[in-house]
Amino acid sequence: MLRPGQVPGAGGRPGGPGRGAPGGPRRRKSGGRRRRNREELQPQGLPVYTPDNAPIPEGEIIIERGSTAKELGPKLNRSAADVVRFLLQQGEMITATQTLSDDMIELFAAEIGATVQLVNPGEAQEATLQQLLEVLDQEDEDEANLQPRPPVITVMGHVDHGKTLLLDRIRSANVVEGEAGGITQHIGAYQVERGGRMLTFIDTPGHEAFTSMRARGADVTDIVILVVAADDGVMPTTLEALAHARAAEVPIVVAINKIDRENADPNRVMQQLSEHGLVPEQWGGDTIIVEISALQSLGIDDLLDNVLLIAEVEDLRANPAGRAYGAVLEAHLDVGRGPVATVLVQRGTLKVGDPMVAGPAWGKVRALIDHTGRSVKIAGPSMPVQVLGLSEVAGAGDEFVVAPDDKTARRVGDTRGQYARIRGIAADASAISSGVKLEDIFEQIQKGEAATLNLVLKADVNGSLEALTDSLRKLERDEVKIAFVHRAVGGITENDVQLAATTGSTIIGFNVRPDRKARTLAELESVEIRTYEIIYQVIEDIQSAMIGLLEPEFEEVVTGEAEVREIFRVPRIGAIAGCYVLNGTITRGSKVRFLREGTIIWKGAVNSLKRFKDDAREVQAGFECGIGLSDFQDLKAGDIIETYSDREIPRV
Repeated sequence: MLRPGQVPGAGGRPGGPGRGAPGGPRRRKSGGRRRRNREELQPQGLPVYTPDNAPIPEGEIIIERGSTAKELGPKLNRSAADVVRFLLQQGEMITATQTLSDDMIELFAAEIGATVQLVNPGEAQEATLQQLLEVLDQEDEDEANLQPRPPVITVMGHVDHGKTLLLDRIRSANVVEGEAGGITQHIGAYQVERGGRMLTFIDTPGHEAFTSMRARGADVTDIVILVVAADDGVMPTTLEALAHARAAEVPIVVAINKIDRENADPNRVMQQLSEHGLVPEQWGGDTIIVEISALQSLGIDDLLDNVLLIAEVEDLRANPAGRAYGAVLEAHLDVGRGPVATVLVQRGTLKVGDPMVAGPAWGKVRALIDHTGRSVKIAGPSMPVQVLGLSEVAGAGDEFVVAPDDKTARRVGDTRGQYARIRGIAADASAISSGVKLEDIFEQIQKGEAATLNLVLKADVNGSLEALTDSLRKLERDEVKIAFVHRAVGGITENDVQLAATTGSTIIGFNVRPDRKARTLAELESVEIRTYEIIYQVIEDIQSAMIGLLEPEFEEVVTGEAEVREIFRVPRIGAIAGCYVLNGTITRGSKVRFLREGTIIWKGAVNSLKRFKDDAREVQAGFECGIGLSDFQDLKAGDIIETYSDREIPRV
């Protein structure tokens, strides 16, 4: 029945058509979608392109090999669907995220009339980085941008002539006692203040094995202090350091050290220096020579005053504005902090948060640590800092630069790393043959057969790894070659042992140790592992093996291994490690190595050993105990305490 005012077909609503009536409004279901046209989807202010009216980019477009349709389309003002549709018409079944061959990219470019240049991945970013460096060079040529900067002083000289002790006196921090054998193993950079001015010192290792590291030190330095012992005189490494300093074309100040010794003869040293072109000012020449005694702190003030005088004459300047650029002095893998690079800023200002690339390593600067161990926000010209946040261990001597953005840094670093791996694999693959063990090499040489010594090198820091590689390469002879199957920073792992077993290699560890699993696997696979702490011992051992002169040696036998579970602090005694003995026997008074992630961080002896509250002479595997170490308190849960003894092995 119709109510008053209601018309037929009105759906019960007075005066209006019903929902089903012709001309009535059609309501969409709840949650339904309305199709939007292309103009609505396009951001406002931008033209709407179709395959027919999109303009072709002018000039030559850089396209990376291996690009996908999704990456190629936008660079040519086309969509990924346009690329996929065209290639489908040519009989190529590809998706938007599938990599394209060079022919596919060139075919599509020719179809739309675009000119493209194909480059390897990362080359475009590398070119961008090089253009950035050219801009920085142009800015540095403008005198208005340059400001005074601290001089960078490199200390060079023969091994054990007192370079590190000299720096010790200058910066009042003892670093000599921590060096193995009193020989500096890594490059260190430090800043000191003198007369209101900052001085940056680089301490380079003196042993001839570190020639390349010393060369890098000379490349970044402004002034060289050549240390010569008054009793030893000019040595071969002294002349080598002198050659690097002259190649860098920097002023040289000679410090004749150890004048306090009875057999010191400074005049003889000056005569030797004169024979090599360093004529003292006292003799009418132009070389500043200062007599010092680092041990007794004599003449050091005079030395620094002369260095400051030369720095003023040189008028050293740099542009502190803009992106930072400099050199990596040293790099290593630190437990808990990851890859750490010690860099020297040469221009610009390095800041926390900057995207940087150093050789194959890249990343955003997470933290900057100065030479005193303090965290800083910025580092200007001539300032050495440790950088945290890189993707991997940088190469000592690599240049670093702050990239325009994270993407550029990542692509450049990854590409450099990929090319380096390809070159390394190709070089090593051509050299690796059926290798022989170190102890068997002389026997093979005696038979008149050409031998190849395959080595797996592991070291604590990158600089040591490089120096060790360079030194061992010099030992090659016609009848014996050395092939480096693998070189890396860090402890010796199971993977290293497996690789050595497959390639018949000997594992050389410099300042690192194998973990328990690696040691067990090495015994099972009969893989030879040799560990060292001083580089010339590695050289002498391998050289002796190559000429068949291996003397009876001492083998380190691991007698026990305990894991630190808890740390207890005892008044007047210090830290006691609550440990669980994993294997072997821990004996009071035995020699001990303290390992953290496979790296040796301390050596000494077991000072005290307890079971519950009672003193114990030894504790077997499977029991808990308390271990007190002599002169070591930096204990952390998870560390490994390894006891060992020396056993003589006669050579047969």
